[in-house]
Amino acid sequence: MKKLSLVGVVLLATLAAGCAATTSPVNLATVGTPVPAQPGAGGIGNAALHKPVPQVNCTDPTASLRPPPAMPPPGQMPAGSTMAAIQARGHLIVGVDQNTYLFGYRDPKQNNLVGFDIDMAHDVAQAIFGDPTKVIYKAITSAQRIDVLQKGQVDMVARTFTITCARLQQVSFSTVYYQASRRLLVPASSTVTDINQLGGKKVCATTGSDSLGTNQGQADAPIPVAVNDWSDCLVMLQQGEVDAVSTDDTILAGMVAQDPNTKIVGPIIAPEPYGLAFPKGRNDFVSFVNGVLEKIRSNGSWTDSYTASVDTRLGGIPAPPQPSYSN
Repeated sequence: MKKLSLVGVVLLATLAAGCAATTSPVNLATVGTPVPAQPGAGGIGNAALHKPVPQVNCTDPTASLRPPPAMPPPGQMPAGSTMAAIQARGHLIVGVDQNTYLFGYRDPKQNNLVGFDIDMAHDVAQAIFGDPTKVIYKAITSAQRIDVLQKGQVDMVARTFTITCARLQQVSFSTVYYQASRRLLVPASSTVTDINQLGGKKVCATTGSDSLGTNQGQADAPIPVAVNDWSDCLVMLQQGEVDAVSTDDTILAGMVAQDPNTKIVGPIIAPEPYGLAFPKGRNDFVSFVNGVLEKIRSNGSWTDSYTASVDTRLGGIPAPPQPSYSN
């Protein structure tokens, strides 16, 4: 099979999504779009790493705020709360991905943004308004996730965002809504089975992800290559510009679905617990969203969303991750 062009990758992704989406149509003209990366033009080596990630220790980064004793009914948010302000505005603003198949991507066939992360945004809108479609999406890159929260440009980020101690210094997180694992993607013909075999080889990840910099400082460290979007990593792998892609198995599964000439290999490099992210100081909203997550874990909605978006591409259908609370 010939290697796919970027257009072919996107087209195949949307066709493969087909009838899997269940969300209501949105006007894609209203969705903010970041400047696209040019495959092969990302930072390489030290230029890909940018500033080092600060090493911060915390007891349990996945512990979040407990839900309120009673959740307010949709359309009746408590006066003076963050949710009341969102309700008065008339829509929830969420930073999302538009290029990661399975979790957040454009499906022009249905004129929708769809995926597991998009479903999380709809669940929160449903809880605030009683209408899951009252969401305005802001398409952002991995590197923009913290910035748009700190600048108040979005109410929430739902974009395969791993909870870490360092990131908790800058934003707040919900409880874990999905437990991913970092692994490797290589061409189907590759003999690589472990990241330790990639010393001196180019490995692609997105700017701002925690997948870059693995083993940096060691003589046998891979050479990191940074791009804006995961779809660019897939194209670079297809074109032979990089030897592997390093990121969460959820994202890699979407790439394999788009190009069966690739494969996921190796043991788990690191756990990647996903959380919904919020600006610091919005504790009432964090607690409220944790209540939403409690509901979808217990009523089957989480499983329905996962089945529709990911299904068995990573094995069987997992149980929702259990929450950990700090209070």
